[in-house]
Amino acid sequence: MCARGGSLRFTKPSGSPTQKNSISSKGLTMAEHNNLYQRAIYYDVIFDRDVSREVEFLKEVYHQIVGRDLQSVLDLACGPGYHARTFAKQGYRAVGLDLRPEMIEFAQDKAREVGAAVEWVAADMTNFRLDQPVDFAFCMFDSMDCLTTNEQILNHFRAMGDNLTPNGLYLVDLNHPTSCSIGVYEPFCYAGQRNGISAEIRWAETPPQIDMIAGVAHTTLEMRVKDNGKEMVITDHAQERLLTPQELQLFAELSGTLKVVGWYGDFDLNQPFSSSPASRRMIVIFQKRS
Repeated sequence: MCARGGSLRFTKPSGSPTQKNSISSKGLTMAEHNNLYQRAIYYDVIFDRDVSREVEFLKEVYHQIVGRDLQSVLDLACGPGYHARTFAKQGYRAVGLDLRPEMIEFAQDKAREVGAAVEWVAADMTNFRLDQPVDFAFCMFDSMDCLTTNEQILNHFRAMGDNLTPNGLYLVDLNHPTSCSIGVYEPFCYAGQRNGISAEIRWAETPPQIDMIAGVAHTTLEMRVKDNGKEMVITDHAQERLLTPQELQLFAELSGTLKVVGWYGDFDLNQPFSSSPASRRMIVIFQKRS
């Protein structure tokens, strides 16, 4: 049985485009570009949902920790840009960053449909520079796990420090270790339907290969699509860093730019991060060091 909606994991493709606001992929044929754009549509069919609760949580966390109203946000590994789009519609300065120009193009089209003014950036989140720093950055849907090496994680944290305003915050949303860690790795499936398209994504139906020393899972996913009578199966492979709370804290300290200031088990100020079943996520809040 597939769930409807949920956490989204985008696999990290080869290559790391760093050009700003680029909407075309260098080296791709038009057919390859269109194929990647079409895959973004299928991801959106599966995972599109109301993120207003999460957006309200982000605003509350910022006000509670920093003590002032939020003005600007950065949605990292933004995919279709659900959070950036929601913030922009509420009048905030919103930036969406993703590695794939095709995903940025798709997110830009979705924002245009609803009149959301978002700044879009195609870049590698280990090495980027915004025109202006932001108050609050966030990386949702377990997306930071595509950074599999210590060097990548440290470079990412240092880049975050460079792109935050004084006392700015960075939130990382990860799968809870009780369901996704070196010792436990549960498969999952999510599905959706829209406009004659039904799609589902199945992750790790066969047990992943775990590199115990590197803390990295090598897994396979399948996207199964029925698009107005046409059926297809898209198979992909992914590597994920299975981070622990202590590693996250240590990387922040080693970066010299961030410090841990909070932990939550859900998008709820009253839900601590714990081993309780009510603690569904591992959400860590970093703050830029003074």
